[in-house]
Amino acid sequence: MIKTLTVCGTRPEAIKLAPLLNELGGRKEIQSVLCSSGQHREMLTGALEVFDLTVDYNLELMEDSQTLSGLTARAVTGISQTIESEDPDLVLVQGDTTTAFVGALTGFYHRTAVGHVEAGLRSGDRANPFPEEINRRLADSLSDLLFAPTERAKANLLREDFTEESISVTGNTVIDALVKIESSIEKGEVQPTFPVDVTGFDGDERKLLLVTAHRRESLDGGITRIARAIKQITERFPELEVVFPVHLNPKVQEAVYKILEDEERVNLVEPVDYLTFVGLMRIADLIITDSGGIQEEAPSFGVPVLIAREKTERPEAVEVGTAKLVGTDTDKIVSEATRLLSDGDNYQKMVKQVNPFGKGNASKKIVEKILDYLN
Repeated sequence: MIKTLTVCGTRPEAIKLAPLLNELGGRKEIQSVLCSSGQHREMLTGALEVFDLTVDYNLELMEDSQTLSGLTARAVTGISQTIESEDPDLVLVQGDTTTAFVGALTGFYHRTAVGHVEAGLRSGDRANPFPEEINRRLADSLSDLLFAPTERAKANLLREDFTEESISVTGNTVIDALVKIESSIEKGEVQPTFPVDVTGFDGDERKLLLVTAHRRESLDGGITRIARAIKQITERFPELEVVFPVHLNPKVQEAVYKILEDEERVNLVEPVDYLTFVGLMRIADLIITDSGGIQEEAPSFGVPVLIAREKTERPEAVEVGTAKLVGTDTDKIVSEATRLLSDGDNYQKMVKQVNPFGKGNASKKIVEKILDYLN
């Protein structure tokens, strides 16, 4: 019996690992164990519940006003103890969080094989996104199996002298998650619980702008500039309504509520569960976000994305035309949003592109590679 220990800590990790955990759990030759660092406490648990998954080890590392170094130190201790207890054949991590980096590091320290899901992404800038760009590079360096979502990600790894044998191009597991949830919604098996009245968003009488913003590098003014842009866009388009799930970070909350709290058509809501967010993406007309995962997900619904970051490690979306980098400059965000919302031709160019991040079979490819490697 092969034993895998999957380590995650944030909601995006949970969403992207959930279909892989389902695939692992469905194989009789694999014992799958899940460890949560608790980097996102309630948000992570809610994401896993959508996929009928539960945590075996919850380290509950989250602390108020925590520092990156403090979180890292606690994670090393907690994940190390879990590895010692379970003695897995493989440690699996995903993405670019502190949890992913530390999971790979402690696996390496214990001379346990490490697999990195979503390997090879690069922005080329150590400070953007911060600290994720370095986290993912370190996780790659510590891993034995590199599951690259695209050919570009593989090329990045080959340029850095990783071996061809260690790299597998699988597609992105977030598309697996998206396919599963959308299918369940279509069949009526599950229904999103929307935080606002969504009547009319499937026609022309109302338009929905979906917004998320939380990046650490944007806390020093960037979030404020994004909020100002949302205010101006809403004033320009009276048919437009905004849904903005506001991140729980107090600095994000303060900046967003200061500018947008009294705006009549701007709905500032608590973070929503994954099922509801997928439902919102399905009916959105435009998304403004600094999230990485949404850049991958939205093209599946034909929704244009304006990326409120200076650089992206997912250039495939920009290259095929499903997303556009606008940074956190208020005027640029307003200008690009206005162009899309008022110019049907430009809008259609973005919605008709094919999602470059896979077809929904990444998890199966990853499990087959794991079995091949460990056997």
